[in-house]
Amino acid sequence: MIFHPLPLSGAFLIEPEPIRDQRGFFARTVCREEFALHGLNAEFVQQSLSWNEYRGTLRGMHYQKAPHEEEKLVTVIRGAIYDVILDLRADSSTFGCWYGVELNEENNKLLYIPKGFAHGFQTLCDNTKISYQMTERYQADYACGVSCFDPELAIAWPILDLFVMSNSDEKLPPISNIKKVE
Repeated sequence: MIFHPLPLSGAFLIEPEPIRDQRGFFARTVCREEFALHGLNAEFVQQSLSWNEYRGTLRGMHYQKAPHEEEKLVTVIRGAIYDVILDLRADSSTFGCWYGVELNEENNKLLYIPKGFAHGFQTLCDNTKISYQMTERYQADYACGVSCFDPELAIAWPILDLFVMSNSDEKLPPISNIKKVE
């Protein structure tokens, strides 16, 4: 695996190194020892799938408050997404900064998201399936979010003419209403 540190400290884009032959390929996506060498937690306790029927579907920006903050490892199984992370760490020099990257079934890249980050994505094609691994199980009472359309953040979503969103995501507050994650 190749670990690419991102501009937001603690976040990584991970490229599997496939071993190819006439059958296709095989590649590792998680190795505790390799993750530990980069200071990353690979103790995933929950895995989830997100299937999205339509291009332009927007989910996020979601996070869990302490004491149930989580690291996430996200990859696309089918289709493509524009994946965005947002730094909400109180002690971070990049608080309020975001980073976006395309993940798709062709590049097989994984996005490692540290604790203290909000996460969201927009699907770039119909019938997209995403796999999440988390280091903390989901706790509904600690689930929070930030508006995907907050003008202060100015996230550059790639599809501007079509949005499919949940009612709850449409009502998420701006970053100015968010207490910094401790």
